[in-house]
Amino acid sequence: MVKSIAVVGGGISGLSAAFYARKLCRERGLEAKLTIIEQDHRLGGKIRTLHRDGFTIEQGPDSFLARKQAALDLARDLGLEDQLTGTNPAAKTNYILHRNKLHTMPPGLMLGIPTQMWPMVKTGLLSPLGKARAALDLVLPAKRGNEDESLGGFIQRRLGKEVLEHMTEPLLAGIYAGDTAQLSLKATFPQFMEMERKHRSLILGLLASKKPSPLASASAQVQAPVQAQVQAQAQAHAQAAAAALPGPARTSMFLTFKGGLSVLVDALVKSLETESVITGAGVCSIMNKGDGYELILSDGELMTADAVVIAAPAFAAAQMLANVPEAGYLERIQYVSVANAALAFRREDVPRELNGSGFLIPRSEGRRMTAVTWTSSKWLHTAPDGSVLLRAYIGRLGDQRWTAMRPEEIIAGVSDELRDLMGITAKPIFAELARLPESMPQYPVGHPDELAKLRAKLDKTMPRVLLCGGGYDGVGIPDCIRQGRAAAEQLVTSIAGR
Repeated sequence: MVKSIAVVGGGISGLSAAFYARKLCRERGLEAKLTIIEQDHRLGGKIRTLHRDGFTIEQGPDSFLARKQAALDLARDLGLEDQLTGTNPAAKTNYILHRNKLHTMPPGLMLGIPTQMWPMVKTGLLSPLGKARAALDLVLPAKRGNEDESLGGFIQRRLGKEVLEHMTEPLLAGIYAGDTAQLSLKATFPQFMEMERKHRSLILGLLASKKPSPLASASAQVQAPVQAQVQAQAQAHAQAAAAALPGPARTSMFLTFKGGLSVLVDALVKSLETESVITGAGVCSIMNKGDGYELILSDGELMTADAVVIAAPAFAAAQMLANVPEAGYLERIQYVSVANAALAFRREDVPRELNGSGFLIPRSEGRRMTAVTWTSSKWLHTAPDGSVLLRAYIGRLGDQRWTAMRPEEIIAGVSDELRDLMGITAKPIFAELARLPESMPQYPVGHPDELAKLRAKLDKTMPRVLLCGGGYDGVGIPDCIRQGRAAAEQLVTSIAGR
């Protein structure tokens, strides 16, 4: 009997879910009919690459973390490993704007948490009092209990207000574009909670993760032969895992594809070209009909499916699941609108040496931009010789003024700030503005628990209806791919068992 699977949402999460659902069905000998439903008129979601005059311009995300395996696995499954490329090794320096001056970001930072003391002592990003306050993390007691709290409240409690405002907040702006005082710690960086619980201090926790523990050393002295064998096996396993990685993933923290991230989307779409795809229509509601599900589309069409993957934003999923009371929580997940402006210049028109990957701008600086990537320095494949490509980011929670502005006004504002901060007075060769409305989900405090309640309810009342995507368990490309694959595995296992 042929099973029908509906995937609602044609972004990277939905495409990954569809790809792996089809792959797993074939591996298990299941006949399945897949239908992808996307409200937009194109697939790919926020991933969009523009090629213009020899420039490669990302109009959504520009890369993904190399250490997260899901994206590498998908690239391998699609035969794209040879197209992966890493960042320019000569552009490792990053900057943070502080009092209208670009300061080198101290090496060894993880969201403002130092793992190297001397760079923190020298940095001009913190006052002497701010540095002393950050050092108190070494002696402050750990918080009791396991309750969720805001990410901003956690960082300020451990390291102080200056670290939060001058380091953590600008670093997070590019990931969430949100207010750290409202973001859930458990949903964003749960490892920080574990570090505090286990090591009491964040700094000590990060340092401990970089070296063997004293307990392991003592055990090695008592059980040297056994320990040596275990260590040798672990080292061999680590070396084998590293050898299995694509070349760029061994040397670069971030990866993309030589032709841009749309290479990944295009390959997914091509792999699914035999499946049914509906674009230009969303799903208004999903109803349990006992032996399956009925989906009502925005164009009035009806369709049925044995299983449904909802890879749509949380606010859209809330509407689809209006008959599930617990789904009301999804309406509390606020989405922030952002934009980015790509500006191309002749190299001689950019007076500053581009010896890094760009700079971050804290909220306290009062700028319209939140960050600037020196794209042609960070990614060597993105601009012709003798040219420079810059990408400015606009928009964060609490500052959505730009949404009411005309494109030329936004570009003019970006140009003014680039002139002020980088001394660029020339007009760009061209400028491309990309708007991403309601694109950055903000996980409220308590998000993991509320999401668990909703999923438990769906499992009881609407089995084989699954949620995945940036609004739920991680916003990065690998996180979305991981969620899509997990949803596909759960769904196909359920269908096979049924």
